[in-house]
Amino acid sequence: MLDVIIKTGKENMDVTMVHRYLSEDSYWAKGISYALVDNSLANSFCVGAFIDGKQIGFGRVITDYYTFGWFADFLVLPAYQGQGVAKKMLAHILAQPWSKRLRRQMLNTSTAHGLYRQFRFKELSNPSYLMEIYRPGIHLQLQEDVL
Repeated sequence: MLDVIIKTGKENMDVTMVHRYLSEDSYWAKGISYALVDNSLANSFCVGAFIDGKQIGFGRVITDYYTFGWFADFLVLPAYQGQGVAKKMLAHILAQPWSKRLRRQMLNTSTAHGLYRQFRFKELSNPSYLMEIYRPGIHLQLQEDVL
């Protein structure tokens, strides 16, 4: 078992590592700017997994801390995947007092359904209730001066 330390707060995150992974390796944010990542972390509950001071995992929850939380940008560096790192980060978030009182917790994934089901996430109860404006490439169109 890995000796993983969980830290929270943007001030403890390696924003450069998070940006590099999101912009180069993720399927959902390829090409995203550093400024956009940096600003998104400032407005989220951030959690990171660290080994010997090096960040190996990251996730964030966009939340009002009372009624709703959107889980986003969860990642584990390839060398550490499949070793329980994401589970440790999720367990830490879900153990927070504010997380326990949220009426709805949601996320979007195309690859990790099995992981999230272990934490009681399931398919939408009423998918017809949800609506969206979906602009998957908007982060490529934003200019740094708009951020």
